[in-house]
Amino acid sequence: MKLLYFAWMRQRIGTGEETLTKPDGMATVAELIAHLAARGPGYAAAFENPAVIKVAINQDYADFTSPIADGDEIAFFPPVTGG
Repeated sequence: MKLLYFAWMRQRIGTGEETLTKPDGMATVAELIAHLAARGPGYAAAFENPAVIKVAINQDYADFTSPIADGDEIAFFPPVTGG
């Protein structure tokens, strides 16, 4: 999977993108978030409040129950406002 992080998530994690092989048994965005949050303090800080995180799978908005596959591009970003 190609993972993309935007705005303050990128700053907390320390990278804008990375590649991750989907661990066996991982099936949803929620499970991916739990896995990422356990990877270290930067990830834990980025995912500490999932309620404010938006996600897109292959450039389509998704939710935390959405299924994921090894070849997906998954983007995480905070809510965006216009002005």
